[in-house]
Amino acid sequence: MLYEEIQHIVLFISIVSSFLTAFLGSAINIALPQIGSELFIDTVSLTWINTSYLLSTTIFLVPFGRLSDIYGRKKIFLSGVIVFTISSLLCSLVNLYILLIIFRVIQGLGAGMLFATNTALLTSVFPIGERGKALGVSVTAVYLGLSLGPFLGGVLTKNLGWRSIFVFSTIIGIFTIILVLWRLKEEWREAKEERFYISDAILYGLTLASIMYGFTKLPSKTGSYLMLVGILWFSAFIYNSSKRKDPILDVKLFFNNRVFSLSSISALISYSATSAVSFLLSLYLQRIKGLDPQSAGLVLIFQPLTQAIFSPLAGRFSDRFQPGAIASIGMLITTIGLFLLRYIDDSVSISYIIFCSIILGLGFALFSSPNTNAIMSSVNKKLYGIASSIVSTMRMLGQTFSMGMSTIVFNLVIGRTQIQSENHLMIVNSIKLILTIFTVLCFIGIFTSLSRGKIERN
Repeated sequence: MLYEEIQHIVLFISIVSSFLTAFLGSAINIALPQIGSELFIDTVSLTWINTSYLLSTTIFLVPFGRLSDIYGRKKIFLSGVIVFTISSLLCSLVNLYILLIIFRVIQGLGAGMLFATNTALLTSVFPIGERGKALGVSVTAVYLGLSLGPFLGGVLTKNLGWRSIFVFSTIIGIFTIILVLWRLKEEWREAKEERFYISDAILYGLTLASIMYGFTKLPSKTGSYLMLVGILWFSAFIYNSSKRKDPILDVKLFFNNRVFSLSSISALISYSATSAVSFLLSLYLQRIKGLDPQSAGLVLIFQPLTQAIFSPLAGRFSDRFQPGAIASIGMLITTIGLFLLRYIDDSVSISYIIFCSIILGLGFALFSSPNTNAIMSSVNKKLYGIASSIVSTMRMLGQTFSMGMSTIVFNLVIGRTQIQSENHLMIVNSIKLILTIFTVLCFIGIFTSLSRGKIERN
């Protein structure tokens, strides 16, 4: 098979899988109010339908990134699609909240395999100079999924119920499995002679589980204790890693590679400041503005649609110019969008929401693929799996922290009660406070992005 044909196959599979995970994530945000009503879930517990998935995904990302470098990126990717597809089907069949959470955790495991290998596969077949364009196209698929998710999710939820979203995802997953088995015959495993340390993977998982779950429990003492325990686990993980010839995660990357470390931190900040916005707007549009899921989905489509339009252009720019500079401009625009959005109240117009969403979409399009290009281009090819998993880990950590901050604010302002019309003022005040925090975070991210330095072109 010609090398160029392999590139096209890998890119197409990346597009389909990127669309799958993005679609489900954004569609579920639209369905959350209906899920809450049907399963009698309060506001705080409702956030765990997303948080449990994000937590599971993040815990498994780096271990599977390492495994993919050793045993094969295609093998781990295919396993991830299978797990993700089966768990999607199981989610569509549940009638209990606890079962939905369990299957979302399993779905997160599958997503961890996918996210750890998707970008690594692209980087394996596209050289520097073409990589940004490929990453831009893959990111466009993500944003198409995010764009269609609210609309299709709203249509499905309104007409067939929230379970149909998981059924739709199952169908896409089956198509992806067939595509990989049929067309992708090659394998990439540049670190095949190296070892995988299960004990380090367990320590890493305990670290993230303690810190991330503890964060969602703040400001309680339980949350503080869990985060402290997480820091202790992390210290043990660092100590173990320093003794390994082939560590599961070489922490020296963060200390010796300025581009890698600051690009990763910038990604963490960006996702922490933006990931919960669609969740917040979904609640706002349906509970404050009184829109049905389908109408709310139409409003929410503008941000990811803008991202889908401009991401390929941003990817091409990152091949021609310094990707860090483009990403920094994107972070600035995102900050402006968040600053404007924090002025929403119960009387603001839908057109204002759309205007702010477009600004956010433009900003994140200019940040995402150039920042990923900077990370992937700063490491040796035998570390592509790890670098890819770090990109996704920063995204998932950011999404978890974003939802966690939202949970904390809702807990403090509203408490564990279902969202009712009589407490709409508290809902609006909570959303405004969360968006203010996000604006400050993103403003800090401008400076971490600018400080990363230049990428050396090979």
